[in-house]
Amino acid sequence: MRAIIVLSLFISVSLAGKNLGYKKPSMMTSDGIVDGVVYQVYPRSWMDSDGDGIGDLRGVISKLDYLVDSYVDMFWLSPINTSPMIDFGYDIANFTDIDPIFGSLKDFEELVEEAHKRSLKIVVDFVPNHTSDKHKWFDLSVKNIPPYNDYYVWHPGKLLANGTRVPPNNWIGGLGGTAWTWREERQMYYLHQFAPQEPDLNFNNDKVVEEMKNVVRFWLERGVDGVRVDSAIFLIEDTRYLDEPVSGLTNNSNLYAYLNHIYTTNQPKSLEILHGWREVMNEFEQPKFMMTEAYTNLSMNMKFYEYGADFPFNFGFVVDVDKNSKAPDFKKAIDSWMSAMPAGHIPNWVSGNHDRRRIATRFGQKRARAVTLMVLLLPGASVVYNGEEIGMEDTFISWEDTVDPQGCIAGRDHYMTETRDPQRTPFQWDNSTSAGFSTSSNTWLRVNENYKTVNVVSEREDKNSYYNMFLKFAALKKSPNFKRAKLVTKLLNENVFAFSRETEKYGSVYAVINFGEAKETVDLSAFDNVPKTLNVYYASDGASVLDEEVIYDIKNVQIPPSGFFVLMTPNADFGV
Repeated sequence: MRAIIVLSLFISVSLAGKNLGYKKPSMMTSDGIVDGVVYQVYPRSWMDSDGDGIGDLRGVISKLDYLVDSYVDMFWLSPINTSPMIDFGYDIANFTDIDPIFGSLKDFEELVEEAHKRSLKIVVDFVPNHTSDKHKWFDLSVKNIPPYNDYYVWHPGKLLANGTRVPPNNWIGGLGGTAWTWREERQMYYLHQFAPQEPDLNFNNDKVVEEMKNVVRFWLERGVDGVRVDSAIFLIEDTRYLDEPVSGLTNNSNLYAYLNHIYTTNQPKSLEILHGWREVMNEFEQPKFMMTEAYTNLSMNMKFYEYGADFPFNFGFVVDVDKNSKAPDFKKAIDSWMSAMPAGHIPNWVSGNHDRRRIATRFGQKRARAVTLMVLLLPGASVVYNGEEIGMEDTFISWEDTVDPQGCIAGRDHYMTETRDPQRTPFQWDNSTSAGFSTSSNTWLRVNENYKTVNVVSEREDKNSYYNMFLKFAALKKSPNFKRAKLVTKLLNENVFAFSRETEKYGSVYAVINFGEAKETVDLSAFDNVPKTLNVYYASDGASVLDEEVIYDIKNVQIPPSGFFVLMTPNADFGV
C-alpha cells in the first residue's frame, strides 16, 4: 500500500520452526507461474471504457489480449472495492462489493471468466489492516454496539494530572502525526496506522479474524486465483501499548521515521493470521496464490514464505539499489534473497508499483532496461507495474492538481517528495486523445506529455523500443526449457555484473551488464563450461540492437557504457 520502509528490528518469532502443514499450491512449470510474469494493473489508470476519465473493469476486459501478447501469466488488480476514495481504494467501505466507479460484481465476474478463457490468472488486492471510517463496522463500533465495539483498536488514553486526556502512547501514523484519533461518541481514541480515515481492525478479536477469512472466501468463490495481502506487517500491535523508541534517524517528531516501530509492525501473531488465510485458500481447488506486500527486513519476508505466502514481494530492486548503485550492489540484492529463501519456494523480483517512482525515472532509461532484464530473466516470478514494460516515466503533477493524500498532507513545500501521483498517471496506449486511455481529455490525472512517442502502438513498430526489448525477454521467460535453468551469479569486475541460466540439456543463457560509465572488456570463461562462441540474443548500446551477432572470443567481450548483452550457447533450445 504505502512505501513505508520499516526501520524496526524484527522481534524473534516464537512460532519459528513450527510445522504448519499447510497445503502448498501446485506450481506447475507448464503454466508459466514458477518462472512467469505477474503484472500489476492499476485500474484507475489502465483503460477507461465509459469516457469519465477514470479506468474501470470493462476497460480491463478490453485490454486482456494485450496481457496475453505481452506474455503475462498472472495479473493483480489494485483495490476495486466500494470506497470513499480518500486513499484511492485502500480505504474500503465494503470488502465484498465493487465501487461503482469501476463497475459492478457482474463486470468483475465477466473479467474473471474472460481472463481464464485466455489462461490468465487473476489476483485481487486484499487490504486487511484497516477499513474506511465509512464502513458499517466502524459506525457500529463508534456507537459501542456489540460485537462491533471490539472490531477496532480502541483505547481511553491517558489522563494527565491537569485533567487533560492524551493518546495512550507516542505511536506515529504512516502519514505522520499521532496514530490516534479521539471520538467523542465513544469517548475513546482509535488507532490508525495510516490515514485517520482508515481505522485499524483489531486482529486480537477472533470475530475480526473470521470476518476477514470470509472476505478471502468471497473472492475465491468468484473464481479469483489468489490475493495480494496489502501492508502485511501492520496487521496486529503489541497490546501493552508501550511507547516506541526513538530511531535517531530524524529530529522531526512528527515523521514516521522518528520512531523504531517495534510494537506496531512485524508482530509474531501476524504470521498466524497469514497462515489462517492460507488455510482458507486450501479449501479451494488448487493452485491458489498468496502474495504479501511488506517493506520489511529479509528475516520477516522469509517467515512469510514459511507461513503460507507463495511469494512475499521482493523489493530489493526498489529500495536496495538506485541509479548510483554499482555492480556489487545488484549482485548482493540478488544473492541475499536467493540464499535466504527456504528450499522449494518461489523467488520473485519486483520492478516497481503504484507507491514508487517508475523505474525509468528512478534509474534513467539505460539502467532501467538493465533492471527489466534482471527482473524478467532471473528465476521466479517477475512482478511488473503497468506501463513499465513500455518505459513510461513519472509525470509532473502540480501542487494544484495533486490528489494523492500522502502528497496533500505533506503540503505545498514538500509534496513533490511524498506524492505518488506521478507514477499513477494513465497508461499510454497510442498517440490519440489522452494516449488512448480515455475518449475524454479530462482524465483523473493528466497524461504524460511524452505519450506521442512512448506508447504501445508506436513502440510495437520500433524494434529498438523498450516494449520490444520487454517482449524478447518475456518470450524467453515463457520457454519451458528456460524455466529449468539454474542461476549462477558472477561479479566480473567492479562495474560488470553477470548471471547465467544454465541447463545441461537445453543450453544456457548469459546476461552481462555494465553498470559503469566507460566501456568494459570482460572474460566470460569465469562461468563453467562456456563454449568458445556465443550467439547474441539481445544487445544494448544506448537504443541500438545488434541482430544475429556472434561473440567469437568469450575472453574479450566488450560492453559499452551502461550497456548489456544477453547471450546464448549455439545449441540452445528455448523456442525463441
